[in-house]
Amino acid sequence: MIDETNKYYLLNNIAIIYKKPTPIAIQKTEYAGKHIKTTGFLKAKSTLDYVGLYKGRYLDFDAKSTLNKTAFSLSNIGKHQLAHIENIINHGGISFLIIEMNMGFFLLRGESLIDFIKNNERKSIPYDYMKANACQIKLGINPKIDYIKSIDELYF
Repeated sequence: MIDETNKYYLLNNIAIIYKKPTPIAIQKTEYAGKHIKTTGFLKAKSTLDYVGLYKGRYLDFDAKSTLNKTAFSLSNIGKHQLAHIENIINHGGISFLIIEMNMGFFLLRGESLIDFIKNNERKSIPYDYMKANACQIKLGINPKIDYIKSIDELYF
């Protein structure tokens, strides 16, 4: 849904946002008629999945999902991703997570995420914290998950 939304933003001149390719190294390729079988490995840990430009600001975010109805586990976020979020913020960029939880979507600012981690010993973010500190994203038809409205509300 995010990729479709990003296409909508691009076609309607709202924002330029792309999914970054995962850095993969191909070790071996086998051809068997019409089928190609490849073997590879991740070359490096990836930072966040999406990068872009909106209203002249660089933005960088990742999409996460949990089936847990009461909390979002911080184990879903790598230490290298947290360091990257902090770097983006320190350089004036916008960095956040879109978290699918309890049949809804939330945009959690990178600043709120870092603040939660620094000031809590919990290993998960409670749903109540999400409701109080993240912006709930309304689902629609076109675009499907209009997170730009949440960016406007939280950053502009």
